Amino acid sequence: MSPKVKAEAKPLNQTMSGAELFIETLKQEGVEVVFGYPGGAVLPLYDALYRNPIRHILARHEQAAIHAAEGYARVSGKPGVVIATSGPGATNLVTGITDALMDSLPLVIFTGQVATTVIGSDAFQEADVIGITMPITKHNYQVRDLKELPRIIREAFHIATTGRPGPVLIDIPKDIATTITNPEFATEVNLPGYQPNLTPNILQVKKLVDALAESKKPVILAGAGILHGGATEELLTFAEEMNIPVVNTLLGLGSFPSDHRLFLGMGGMHGTYTANMAMYESDLLINIGARFDDRLTGNLKHFAKYATVAHIDIDPAEIGKNVETQIPIVADTKEALKKLLDLELVAPDSKEWLSKIEKNKREYPLWNSDVEEGISPQRLTEMIHQMTNGDAIVTTDVGQHQMWTAQYYGFNKPNRWITSGGLGTMGFGFPAAIGAQIAYPDDTVVAIAGDAGFQMTLQELGVIAELNLPVKIMIFNNQALGMVRQWQETFYEERYSQSLLPCQPDFVKLAESYGIRGYSVSTEEEAQKVLQETLNDRQAVLIDFRIKPKEKVYPMIAPGKGLHEMIGVRP
Repeated sequence: MSPKVKAEAKPLNQTMSGAELFIETLKQEGVEVVFGYPGGAVLPLYDALYRNPIRHILARHEQAAIHAAEGYARVSGKPGVVIATSGPGATNLVTGITDALMDSLPLVIFTGQVATTVIGSDAFQEADVIGITMPITKHNYQVRDLKELPRIIREAFHIATTGRPGPVLIDIPKDIATTITNPEFATEVNLPGYQPNLTPNILQVKKLVDALAESKKPVILAGAGILHGGATEELLTFAEEMNIPVVNTLLGLGSFPSDHRLFLGMGGMHGTYTANMAMYESDLLINIGARFDDRLTGNLKHFAKYATVAHIDIDPAEIGKNVETQIPIVADTKEALKKLLDLELVAPDSKEWLSKIEKNKREYPLWNSDVEEGISPQRLTEMIHQMTNGDAIVTTDVGQHQMWTAQYYGFNKPNRWITSGGLGTMGFGFPAAIGAQIAYPDDTVVAIAGDAGFQMTLQELGVIAELNLPVKIMIFNNQALGMVRQWQETFYEERYSQSLLPCQPDFVKLAESYGIRGYSVSTEEEAQKVLQETLNDRQAVLIDFRIKPKEKVYPMIAPGKGLHEMIGVRP
């Protein structure tokens, strides 16, 4: 995309306050909904919102507001827009901003700031938001001249949504919002220093074509870049034409159909045996839109040690950062795959390789124990998949339930999976489900949460009650910080230091106090019945599933181990 983006100017022959100019510019950017929480420094903005309505979702905490905006952005592809006041309002956004940066989600965030006349004086609710957020945003601005506001907002939306998506923050001092001006709207974005490269170098693409022809054990690693680039159809065509098996990253799930014969499952720390061994043994690893993070690679000394590595990514900083790359291709994933498919391709001779992979699938499937009483979380996840026909938008927090969902739900369509990957944010899933439901009001949205993570943002029950959002909340309750407990049992001789949660609220009564239906379920037979009753209606529900408390997520790669050194693999 060119660094110059034309936009229709809307000259107005009237004076406007900064707050009114803010609203008018949002309208020009096509903003339909914002997530936020008011406070003193943004009262002028909220007053302008009252008089010039854009839909506003009032979260019960700023962190929940930004997670909801992330969920909205993740499934819709549109930028999530957030407003928070100065000081603690802004600092409460820090976790969500970092989460969005690591998971490449387009957000435009507006924070209020004290008046320009007192910035730097430690005024009431002042915080150096620019300094705080500089390392965790794609870019940030502080508005010091009202006439610059339209240009800054236009640039922010452009930066957030082009190249590798990410969060952009604009800090607006209160006096800027109240100043009167005769506005001039920006008609284009001109950023000579920001020119994302979308088109691949044809010589590098041809190197990949040559490597393919010589390969005997190729594998594709498909990441979230496939989803951000809208390249799922091209990926499917390429994999099928070349007969190459596909591994997904955690955030790449849904970019390739989970029921396809070439799909190997998720790779990494809790990936399938087949997926991890394929990456370990491959002679050509084609990474498309993934960043080779440590949870995927395990010990780098053992990762893809026999493979020629090709890496297609829109962010040049990711190529070669963690894994030595022989064929670097800086490009948009869709454009790179289209260029690849335009060339004369020779399918690799991988008959023996595919035969071995099929054998691994048969002999080393995912499994669950039948030792304890209670609900099997694995079977529960499969049950949710079956009863939603695999079509639901599914969100999670972080931990065991996240991994069980990634392993067992089975995503066959893009943009139905929302989770916190890079930062691993507890409390993310429930507000993210709210944002997803706002984006797609007619879809089934299922928020799968752990009992610990849910307690971090449970106050957002007020939002779904107020707006009558039919979010389905599924709590996988093992009365513990499940993944912490698993690590303590596996690596710390069962010293459960501060990981057990014997004292919890009655989640059913909590839901009912907001006017939301609640169920407590302790058997798989009950689970089947309650899911049948609630999943297909248009009402919110909270279900407290009492799962097996000691159930673990397997396979698992211990710290410092390679992909081939999984524990918990059972033939």
